[in-house]
Amino acid sequence: MIQAVSLVKSFNKIRRVDEISLDVKQGEIFGLLGPNAAGKTTVIRMLCGIMQADAGTVKINGTSIEKAKHEFGYVAQYFGQYSELSVWENLTFYASLYGVKDETRLLNLLERYQLSPFKTTRAGELSGGYKRRLALVCALAHDPKVLFLDEPTAGIDPVTRKLLWDDFYALSAEGKTLFVTTHYMEEAARCHQLAFIAEGKMIAQGTPQSIKSALGDVHVFSVDLSYSPEMTSAIEAIEGVVLTNQFGENLHIVTEKKVSKEQLEAVMRRVKGEAVQLSLTEPDLEDVFIALTQGEAS
Repeated sequence: MIQAVSLVKSFNKIRRVDEISLDVKQGEIFGLLGPNAAGKTTVIRMLCGIMQADAGTVKINGTSIEKAKHEFGYVAQYFGQYSELSVWENLTFYASLYGVKDETRLLNLLERYQLSPFKTTRAGELSGGYKRRLALVCALAHDPKVLFLDEPTAGIDPVTRKLLWDDFYALSAEGKTLFVTTHYMEEAARCHQLAFIAEGKMIAQGTPQSIKSALGDVHVFSVDLSYSPEMTSAIEAIEGVVLTNQFGENLHIVTEKKVSKEQLEAVMRRVKGEAVQLSLTEPDLEDVFIALTQGEAS
């Protein structure tokens, strides 16, 4: 449904998107992740024709972007509806852009996303979560086959985020294809396919499970341990340590295979003053994301 080949985009002679290629199948939820300024929004804008690529090609459902305008909807990173218009006025306006006049369909969309009680409310008066729902409803007004969602749940509460993701799955089950950018690792794990980019380059792509292998031949150790800057510094000073990643009272340590469990435990015992027991574990997506992109965020 979405095919991009060797996309390139430069700003002020600096290449911000560098030979990005993607192939997204019908019904998939595809997640694009990367640090700030990695090129995520630039990629999604090129995919839906808001921004022209310097090089490369994009096809939506097998045809050019211009011919596929009615095939997709777009939800911007920031609220893009008209704040002074009501919920209903926004929806009917966006629907009219695609020649949609079926009020029953539009009313059903309001009902589906719990916006019916706010039909006459000005969009600017909605809470953050309901603004996101309105943006999604407007993007769905013409029943597109593809949805581009640029950080669709940023800044909203976990309950609303979960409800939206439940609906993303429902849309996927209906055969719609969703292309999502996000910073949330728990959302990344919900996607059928993922791609990581950094400095405009593709650095990993696959399913959430397979993409964990992008770290290569490494060990991941886990230990229940409170954060300590002295401990972190001592561990990171060991040659072959790729990453330390603190999760509350649990520490993940990603190392090259040459670093042994005993070597790590000896250093940690010296710092802590008592024995520390490490256990081997599997990397999670955050371990992979940070290890592959550390140093890239600005």
